[in-house]
Amino acid sequence: MSQSLAKLYVHLIFHVKNEHVFIRPEDEKELYAYMGGIIKKNESESIKIGGVQNHVHILAEMSKNISLSKFLEEIKRNSSRWIKTKDAHYKNFAWQGGYSGYSVSQSKVGIVSNYIEHQKEHHRKITFQEEYLQFLKKYRIDYDEKYLWQ
Repeated sequence: MSQSLAKLYVHLIFHVKNEHVFIRPEDEKELYAYMGGIIKKNESESIKIGGVQNHVHILAEMSKNISLSKFLEEIKRNSSRWIKTKDAHYKNFAWQGGYSGYSVSQSKVGIVSNYIEHQKEHHRKITFQEEYLQFLKKYRIDYDEKYLWQ
C-alpha cells in the first residue's frame, strides 16, 4: 500500500484535579473553543466538546499521525496553561494525570455527540464518578478504584 489511511473517532474524558478549582460556566465555550484549536493543530478534528464544572468530554476524529497519549497530553497541557491566564480563580487549575479514551464507531458518532451535548442535564441525575464507572463497565476496562479519583 502506498499511502496510510485512517478514520479514527475517539471519545475522551478527563477530570479537573482539584474540585475547588472548577470550570466556571461562563468560561466553558471559550475553553472548548481553545481545545478545538489544539485538536486542529494536531491534525485532528473536534466534533463535539462539552462537560460540566469538573470534567470534559471530547468527541474527535483523531489523526493517524499522533498517539492517543500524546494527543491527550497536548490538549490537557495547553488548555491548562491557557486557562490559568484567565484570572485568579484558575491560578491552581490542573487536570488529573489520567484520562479515558474510547473508540467510537462511525455509526455512533451522532449518539456520542448528542450525549456530550446534554452533559448538564445528564449530570443532574448522575455524578461524574457514577458515570465514569458505567463507562469502565460498559467497555470492560479493568481498574483499581483506589487510583481512579486521585
